Order: sequence, then C-alpha cells, then structure tokens
Amino acid sequence: MPGAHGRAMPVVSKGRVRILNRTKGTLLASCAEVADSIGSRLIGLLGRSSLESGGGMWILPGNSIHTIGMCFPIDIVMLSRETTVVGLRASVPPFSVVWPNLRARSVLELPADTIARTRTESGDLLQIETRSS
Repeated sequence: MPGAHGRAMPVVSKGRVRILNRTKGTLLASCAEVADSIGSRLIGLLGRSSLESGGGMWILPGNSIHTIGMCFPIDIVMLSRETTVVGLRASVPPFSVVWPNLRARSVLELPADTIARTRTESGDLLQIETRSS
C-alpha cells in the first residue's frame, strides 16, 4: 500500500540490500543483510565481533531493538512504511534497549558513526535497493 510519498516499503526476499539517503545523496550501506524472519530478527548481529563499513542489517518488520549480548556500538535508524526516517539513535552501546517507536515499521542497524558520516536526519527519505548475493 503506498504511503505519503506514493511508495510502499520495498518487498525484499532473502538477501542483501543497498541503502541510500535520497534526501542527502549519501550511501548508508552498500551491502546490508535483510532480517525478515523470526529467526533472523532474533539472532540479528549477535555473535559478531564488529560490523564492517558498508554493512548493516535491515530488520523488518520492527520498531525497536536491543544490543544485549553484543560487543560493539551501532547506529540505529528507524523507518516508516515509506522508508522515511522517523527515529535515530547514534552509537547505541552494547547491553542497551531502544524502546519502540510507534511510527517505525523497520529498523536499520548500521556501524557506529554512519548517521553522522551520512548526515542522516529525521524526515530524510531513504531508498532501499535489492542486491543479488
């Protein structure tokens, strides 16, 4: 169903996505994993020692996350159905809880400092493109 911008959230099957900030013309992730099953959302980034530059995880559906059991900080970008940024949390430390944002329909987990590097702000429109591999 289209939203305010006339676009619905992209339908993505298993795989990876490229995430662009259309408003700023910056690249948030060149190869983010898609977590769209109960198992993949539950495991998320647990068990990893870091999140490499250009990487990330797109959790959908979702409107909150936790970093309990993680070993490194991450940036969090919360998105509406139309992939508009509706919430941001920079450098969320391990063993934290980011409470639900009721306007969010999905969450991006990105390397710390991605929000600052890409100048991403609430209200920015993101573009999510399917990648093979």
